[in-house]
Amino acid sequence: MNSVLTEMLNQYHADGLTDKKNAVKEIMQEIVLCGLSRAGFFQKAAFYGGTALRIFYGLDRFSEDLDFSLVTPDPTFELADYFPTLRKEVASYGLNVEIAEKEKTKESAIRSAFLKGNTKEHMLLFYASDPAAAGIPESEKIKIKFEVDTNPPAGASFDHKYRLLPAPYDIALYDMPSLFAGKAHAVICRAWKRRVKGRDLYDYVFYLSRGAALNTEHLKARLVQSDAWKEENPFTIVDARRLLCARFDEIDYTQAKEDVRPFIKDTASLALWSADFFKQITEGLNGR
Repeated sequence: MNSVLTEMLNQYHADGLTDKKNAVKEIMQEIVLCGLSRAGFFQKAAFYGGTALRIFYGLDRFSEDLDFSLVTPDPTFELADYFPTLRKEVASYGLNVEIAEKEKTKESAIRSAFLKGNTKEHMLLFYASDPAAAGIPESEKIKIKFEVDTNPPAGASFDHKYRLLPAPYDIALYDMPSLFAGKAHAVICRAWKRRVKGRDLYDYVFYLSRGAALNTEHLKARLVQSDAWKEENPFTIVDARRLLCARFDEIDYTQAKEDVRPFIKDTASLALWSADFFKQITEGLNGR
């Protein structure tokens, strides 16, 4: 195995097969970020979402997707322009993958793509001596989804960060208050349908536990874009608390806990989850 991959894998203490699969996916996510950086992607786009929170701010849960937003709206943006450099970067680490843009079935500002590879092949590359890896079905695929919002809401602020592995690279990403605004918007507006996304609630607690302030300007822009707030109406941290608390009264917390369990190791804190818990901690929510 490539020595850089060995060095990255040594940072993990994965016990079972699921943890090991997640470790491989997380390493591949960072290789994708490095490849996109070298392709010049972050001259136009910024990283946000759960994976950004994990890599740059220490969120202690696995996050499946890579979420990006253009810094300024551009309906002509072509995600596929970055694929050649990305393919070259991924292949340089001995990873055999396909990268393809998802065909849009309806008009949307979101550009989506998937990086796919054979799970068994990749697990044997990373964990050659693990008998469980050899038992993975030949047809199983490892997938990394990445999306770009080409019509981003206004009001976000950005940080510039550096990473050393798999190779030194730089990245633009939302700052903590703007990341928090995106998560608060998800809690308020995400159409959960039959499955409540407990990962949103887990991340919400993480932000509050770190004393993060909420970028209320960016949250308002997101709410306006979702038709959940009127542009002409003022928006304050009091409004944010009220919308969040109203949502907390609607949530099925049993479903929320089941959603997040596969993504975290320490599940003890989930026992506290209730409308009362979330509404009380939201009293300490501050704006920026």
